[in-house]
Amino acid sequence: MNVSIVGSGYVGTTIAACLADLGHDVTNVEIDQDTVDAINAGEAPIHEAGLAERIAEHAGERLRATTDYGAVRDTDLTFLCLPTPQHDDGSLDLTAMRAASESLGAALAEKDGDHLVVVKSTVLPGTTEDVVGPIVSEASGRAVGEGLELAMNPEFLRMGTAVEDFLEPEKVVVGATDPAAADTLRELYAPMRERGADFVETGVREAELIKYANNAFLASKVSLVNELGNVAKAYGVDAYEVLEAVGLDDRISERFMRSGLGWGGSCFPKDVNALRAGAREQGYDPELLDAVVRVNDAQPRRLVDLLSNHVDLEGARITVLGLSFKPGTDDVRKSRALEVIDVLLERGATVVGYDPVATENLQSTYPEYADHEGLEYAASAADALEGADGAVVATDWPEFDDLARALEGMTNRVLVDGRRIDVSDAKADLEVYEGLTW
Repeated sequence: MNVSIVGSGYVGTTIAACLADLGHDVTNVEIDQDTVDAINAGEAPIHEAGLAERIAEHAGERLRATTDYGAVRDTDLTFLCLPTPQHDDGSLDLTAMRAASESLGAALAEKDGDHLVVVKSTVLPGTTEDVVGPIVSEASGRAVGEGLELAMNPEFLRMGTAVEDFLEPEKVVVGATDPAAADTLRELYAPMRERGADFVETGVREAELIKYANNAFLASKVSLVNELGNVAKAYGVDAYEVLEAVGLDDRISERFMRSGLGWGGSCFPKDVNALRAGAREQGYDPELLDAVVRVNDAQPRRLVDLLSNHVDLEGARITVLGLSFKPGTDDVRKSRALEVIDVLLERGATVVGYDPVATENLQSTYPEYADHEGLEYAASAADALEGADGAVVATDWPEFDDLARALEGMTNRVLVDGRRIDVSDAKADLEVYEGLTW
């Protein structure tokens, strides 16, 4: 099948490489020339396990990138994988989606034959049919149902395991305006269905809301687990022992039961806030989701409060281990580490940050963290810990499970852990080890 994908961000690049890996001919349409050049050169523009190899293998053959929207005319369907950032009130900014829809429609005006437009971006109910559809229709001169079909196909990719999540999903959700459109996507996703994925067909608006409901549920579970973890800590109880037993209940399950700093990244914060803002627009006050966010937002300050019980932070040199929002990715958007750094700087500490892959991305994404006089970066965990008066773990990268030798350079061997790394080999070398919820 010939597939075009508008947008070469995290989702667009991942699904382009994976669809090429499945034997489809894929064209990425992207406005950033550097990204286009990287993909065509066989280089991955983002850090994601398994992605670089696939781009290197298929670039120039089944995978190509271009800035020319005209390329969509040679394809059967187009995925829209555009960013939908949030405004200050949490509502979605659809600027990129609107602009891409207009450019796509203009290109389709010159195409012979039908075309399927699939929204992959996370958008609130009504966006596909009431925003994307009318824009593409007007620009192309095609009415929906008459040479133009729409579908919503939300993504459920986790950073760090996105390639695996796409190729071996638990579910594929499709909401389409026409049965033939759903059949096209059923064919596209045939390999996933053969591997056991559920193919869920819904209405378009239902498909849009499923992604939000999915992420809101998971975010709520994490905040509930963290709330229970905070209660456990108050009693001097190890929350991990408690929650391990709770997770054996098949109504609850053991997944998403790791209490700690909470959730960050590009999905949970944006999606939960967009759902809260959307609910209020519809006249409903989402009190539970408000509480979910409050609990999550409080965890970084709780971590620093624990550290301040052992270290006078004013003038102290504090190491922050981990800068990405989770291990396995260089994505730093809404990372919990940033909030930890902010609180440490607020309390007068000098901060030394270290991350295996995310430092450069942090400095380019947030210039204020690149030039701050109270913030330094190190090339290794050992360098970051040299001369430190204390340290915190903000991201549970596997390499942090082996800190024993790196701790030797600390002035005060105090470690407060927000992610429950394995300190079994290093614990004897620490003067203080304390977990956020254990």
